[in-house]
Amino acid sequence: MKDNLSNIEDQLLVMDAQDGDGKAMEKLIRRWQKRLWQYAYRLTADVQAAWDITQQSWLEIIKGLRKLNDPARFKAWAYRIVTNKAADWMKNKNRQRHLSIEAASPDCRQKNNDSEVKELMLKLKNDSRTILSLYYFEQLTVNEISDVLNIPKGTVKSRLFKAREELKELLEKYFDI
Repeated sequence: MKDNLSNIEDQLLVMDAQDGDGKAMEKLIRRWQKRLWQYAYRLTADVQAAWDITQQSWLEIIKGLRKLNDPARFKAWAYRIVTNKAADWMKNKNRQRHLSIEAASPDCRQKNNDSEVKELMLKLKNDSRTILSLYYFEQLTVNEISDVLNIPKGTVKSRLFKAREELKELLEKYFDI
């Protein structure tokens, strides 16, 4: 019941913000800032990057809010924007990491055997980390994830299965399960 009321309030805030109500936009940002930052942090494991991604995402959300035809899709739309911004950041980081690894001596390349689940999540492929974060941490439904990632529901289900298998393999490897 509480989730339904929260969704209705979000939809009303979106409609008011689309009509130019600045206070509605401020309230929408206050309601969603922490969630979107936490999601960006789960994807990047970098506090500053999460803030940058969240800020860039809000700029895009504010700029494109009037074009959102269905206020009920705000949640999925906002997460899609954060997902895309985080993916861009990760591509750039991987490019930079690749250059620094090439320049580093072999002694600097040590295998990280950290056994925390948080660390294991970071070892997942970006697609797996994204889909597991959306499903388990952000508690989005398969339908909402389908909207966020712009893929069919069946693909979401198969990617969830593969991501769980990937996580299971890592758990077995690092925890000898």
